[in-house]
Amino acid sequence: MLFREGYNCAQAVFCAFDDLTGFDRETSARLSSSFGGGMGRLREACGAVSGALMTLGILLGYTDPKDRRAKADHYRLVQEFAARFRDRNGSIVCRELLAGVDTSPGPEPQERSDEFYQKRPCARLVRQAAEIAAEMLEEAGASAAAERENTK
Repeated sequence: MLFREGYNCAQAVFCAFDDLTGFDRETSARLSSSFGGGMGRLREACGAVSGALMTLGILLGYTDPKDRRAKADHYRLVQEFAARFRDRNGSIVCRELLAGVDTSPGPEPQERSDEFYQKRPCARLVRQAAEIAAEMLEEAGASAAAERENTK
């Protein structure tokens, strides 16, 4: 698992989809590097959530800033992801997900040790975020295939 290799939570999720995004590992890691620890250890939006949403954005996002329908459809997708993740974990906020764990502020990441992995739910959250994103990508693929079939 990428998280256990030392990638932050956002990187671990986003890099897991390199085969679909077409990005090389270095590019994926750089793009997602700011979002670990709830955005640079600010403990805001969970990095695993951010990595998954980056994945959904690059693969299913919109590009035309004036296309209100596409924007609404994508925001609906984001909200659905958040609802599924929240249903499984109670929150999408890093500090809430890490309740009871030392989340001291500051830029220095904590040393990765067996104790680190035992105290934190992060590896599980990374796995769940990636699973939900994969489910949603599969569902979107099925939807796109059905739409193509209906237009023939």
